[in-house]
Amino acid sequence: MKMSFNKSSGSRGWGQGAAAGGGGDELVLRGSISKKWTFLLCFGSFCIGLLFTNRMWTVPEPKEIIRRSTLEVEKMSLVDGDCAPKSAGDARDVPGEVPRTQDVIQTLDRTISNLEMELASAKATQESMLHGAAGAPVPEPTGKRKHFMVVGVNTAFSSRKRRDSVRATWMPQGEKRRTMEEEKGIVIRFVIGHSATPGGILDRAIDAEDRKHGDFMRLDHVEGYLELAAKTKAYFVAAVSTWDAEYYVKVDDDVHVNIATLGNTLARHRSKPRAYVGCMKSGPVLAQKGVRYHEPEYWKFGEWGNRYFRHASGQLYAISKDLASYIALNQHVLHKYANEDVSLGSWFIGLDVEHVDDRRLCCGTPPDCEWKAQAGNACVASFDWSCSGICKSADRIKEVHQRCGESENAIWNAEF
Repeated sequence: MKMSFNKSSGSRGWGQGAAAGGGGDELVLRGSISKKWTFLLCFGSFCIGLLFTNRMWTVPEPKEIIRRSTLEVEKMSLVDGDCAPKSAGDARDVPGEVPRTQDVIQTLDRTISNLEMELASAKATQESMLHGAAGAPVPEPTGKRKHFMVVGVNTAFSSRKRRDSVRATWMPQGEKRRTMEEEKGIVIRFVIGHSATPGGILDRAIDAEDRKHGDFMRLDHVEGYLELAAKTKAYFVAAVSTWDAEYYVKVDDDVHVNIATLGNTLARHRSKPRAYVGCMKSGPVLAQKGVRYHEPEYWKFGEWGNRYFRHASGQLYAISKDLASYIALNQHVLHKYANEDVSLGSWFIGLDVEHVDDRRLCCGTPPDCEWKAQAGNACVASFDWSCSGICKSADRIKEVHQRCGESENAIWNAEF
């Protein structure tokens, strides 16, 4: 029984060993098959990837390589050329070339500036011809007469006596005024807008006065002392659209003017395309409310107690055609300060403008203007600084004219 047990055990043990041996062969076979398929799959994926990306045959073209190399060589040569030391002759020429280069640049700047102002003038004229200007008739498209200067006398509804005193002294009347326009190219007009109620009694009074004298220029502007800056702008816009002149002048109706002397003074500045002529000043910026000439926008001029930039005093000043055209073209974007003379000066900041400071445009009343006339230095304009005009001008301007005025024939003998 024991032997049988061992045999069967041996048989069973052998059978188990055989079975175990068969399982090992099967595992070995499966492992070898998996590696082959893995290799094939990897190789196939690699080939498919190369096929789709087309990287196997993408080789830089020789021309591109050559072109890049050529560009790099040229860049290197330029760098080498710039860094190369200059010869002694070239070094000696540099100081002489600098002034000539600066002259050329300045000439180009002036040329460009002149062209810009001429373009602005042409645009302003075209716009005024198409649409008209504030309060002014549309000018004739052709045959516009050339004038030397247009003098606008700023006046108000309540200044009838002042206007009559001006007519009786320095402003020619009737046929003489028309002859002066034709022969001398000088136009003089009283400048006024309309009342807050157009067509009212104030406007009708001006209409009647204009029918009698024919020396008004009416603006599309509501009269008011606080609106002088707007009125000044409207005057230049209307004057440019109505008359083609070399100069446009603004003067107050309580100032005495020698017209011939004014014309001779402006004629000397004809070579300046953008001339701004007057008695230049720089008064204090008045921040305190309630005082005369108070500036509500005082904070724009810096610290308390600062002074304004240089600008012409408001009693009388003149600007050339280019500047008047500039105002007409940019009228809608020009800022207005409380004082009209400050406003005008601010419009020219940043422009290539020639500021001409001529003290003969702000002489005092007798004896000041009388002494200067006797010394052969006749004044252009006379007034009292304390009154910003001739004090009680309606009564005193005749005396000023007698003592400081030019001869009656001065305007007819003058050549501008």
